[in-house]
Amino acid sequence: MESDTLTKKVRIFIKECGRVLKVTKKPNKAEFKTIVKVSALGMAIIGLIGFLVLLTKQSIFGGF
Repeated sequence: MESDTLTKKVRIFIKECGRVLKVTKKPNKAEFKTIVKVSALGMAIIGLIGFLVLLTKQSIFGGF
């Protein structure tokens, strides 16, 4: 009984994955460059926030 529903869920998941793969497309060069730039900017912002938190912590508590 339970394996029956698990099998059904797996089949539904595989069908949904196939549907998503049919809709998606490979980005062209301009789209890829934009994605890379936005991702790099996001990582830099997150890194800067982490660095500022570290500096604040060190200035409040001193040292490591």
